[in-house]
Amino acid sequence: MPVKIANDLPARAELEDENIFVMDEERAFSQDFRPLEIVILNLMPIKQDTELQLLRAFSNTPIQIDVTFLQLESHVSKNTSASHLRKFYETFSTIKNKNFDGMIITGAPVEKMDFTEVNYWDELTEIMEWSKKHVTSTLHICWGAQAGLYYHYGVKKVEFSKKLSGIYKHKVMNRKEPLVRGFDDVFMAPHSRYTEACREDILKNRALTVLADSDEAGIYIVMSENGKQIFIMGHPEYDRYTLDQEYKRDLEKGLNPALPVNYYPDDDCNRRPLLSWRSHANNLYTNWLNYYVYQITPYNIDDINK
Repeated sequence: MPVKIANDLPARAELEDENIFVMDEERAFSQDFRPLEIVILNLMPIKQDTELQLLRAFSNTPIQIDVTFLQLESHVSKNTSASHLRKFYETFSTIKNKNFDGMIITGAPVEKMDFTEVNYWDELTEIMEWSKKHVTSTLHICWGAQAGLYYHYGVKKVEFSKKLSGIYKHKVMNRKEPLVRGFDDVFMAPHSRYTEACREDILKNRALTVLADSDEAGIYIVMSENGKQIFIMGHPEYDRYTLDQEYKRDLEKGLNPALPVNYYPDDDCNRRPLLSWRSHANNLYTNWLNYYVYQITPYNIDDINK
C-alpha cells in the first residue's frame, strides 16, 4: 500500500531503499478517493526508529494512508530533536477537534512507574478518552496496551522479577476474529518489557477477548467487544536489530541483561539476528487496517462521532 508521508521525512529514504512504496504529497493529492487518516501517538524516546518501523508495517495493504504523528505537550522528548518534532509532529491541542479513522498508541520506557506517576498521564488519559468518539479503532502497543487496559478497563499491571526479552511462540485463541485471519496456529512475536497486564483481570472481564496467548510471554492480543480498542502486548513493529540494540545498550550500562531468547543464531550475539516475525506483523497490521478501520469507518470522516 502507498503510505502518504511528508516529502522530506527522514524515514522516506530508508523505506524507498527497502523497495517499500511511499507516496509523496503531490501524487497523493491527485488521487480521487479518500485515504485513511491514521494518527500515531509516538511515546518512544527515539521517535525516528518507531516512525520507520510503523510505516514499514503499513506498507503491505492496498489502502492509501495519510499518517499524522502526534507528540505530547506535557513531556519534553530528550532523544529526538526539537526541530524534527516541530516539523513532523502535531500536538493534541491542534488535532482534538478532528476525527481519525485509526489511531496507534505506542509503548514507552516507563513500565516500572505507577501509571499515575508518569508525568504525562493526565494528557494521555485525555487523549484515550477523546479517542472513544473521534477514532474508529485504536491499536495500543506494549506499555501503551497496559496503559489502555488500565484506563479503559481497570486492568492492573504486574512487574516481572526480570526483563522479558526475545522472540516468543504464541498460539491463536479465537480464530473467528478477523484480526487473526491468516495467522498460523503458532507464530512468533517480539517482546521487550518488565511488566504485563494482569492475566486474571483480563480473563474475568467479559468485555475483553483474548485472541493470542503464549506459555512463555503471556497474553499477547486482547480486543474489546467491537474492536474499537485493540491491545498488543509485544512489539510486532520491531525490526531485525531493535532487540540487538537494546541488549547491547544495556550491556554498556552494566545492567547484565539476559540474552534475548530465540533471537541470535546459536545464542551468539555477534551473529546477525533471525527475523522470524515479519509475516505475522504484516498480517496483523493489514487485518487491523482492513477489518477494523477501512471496513468500519464512514466515508465522511466527520460522521465518526455521530
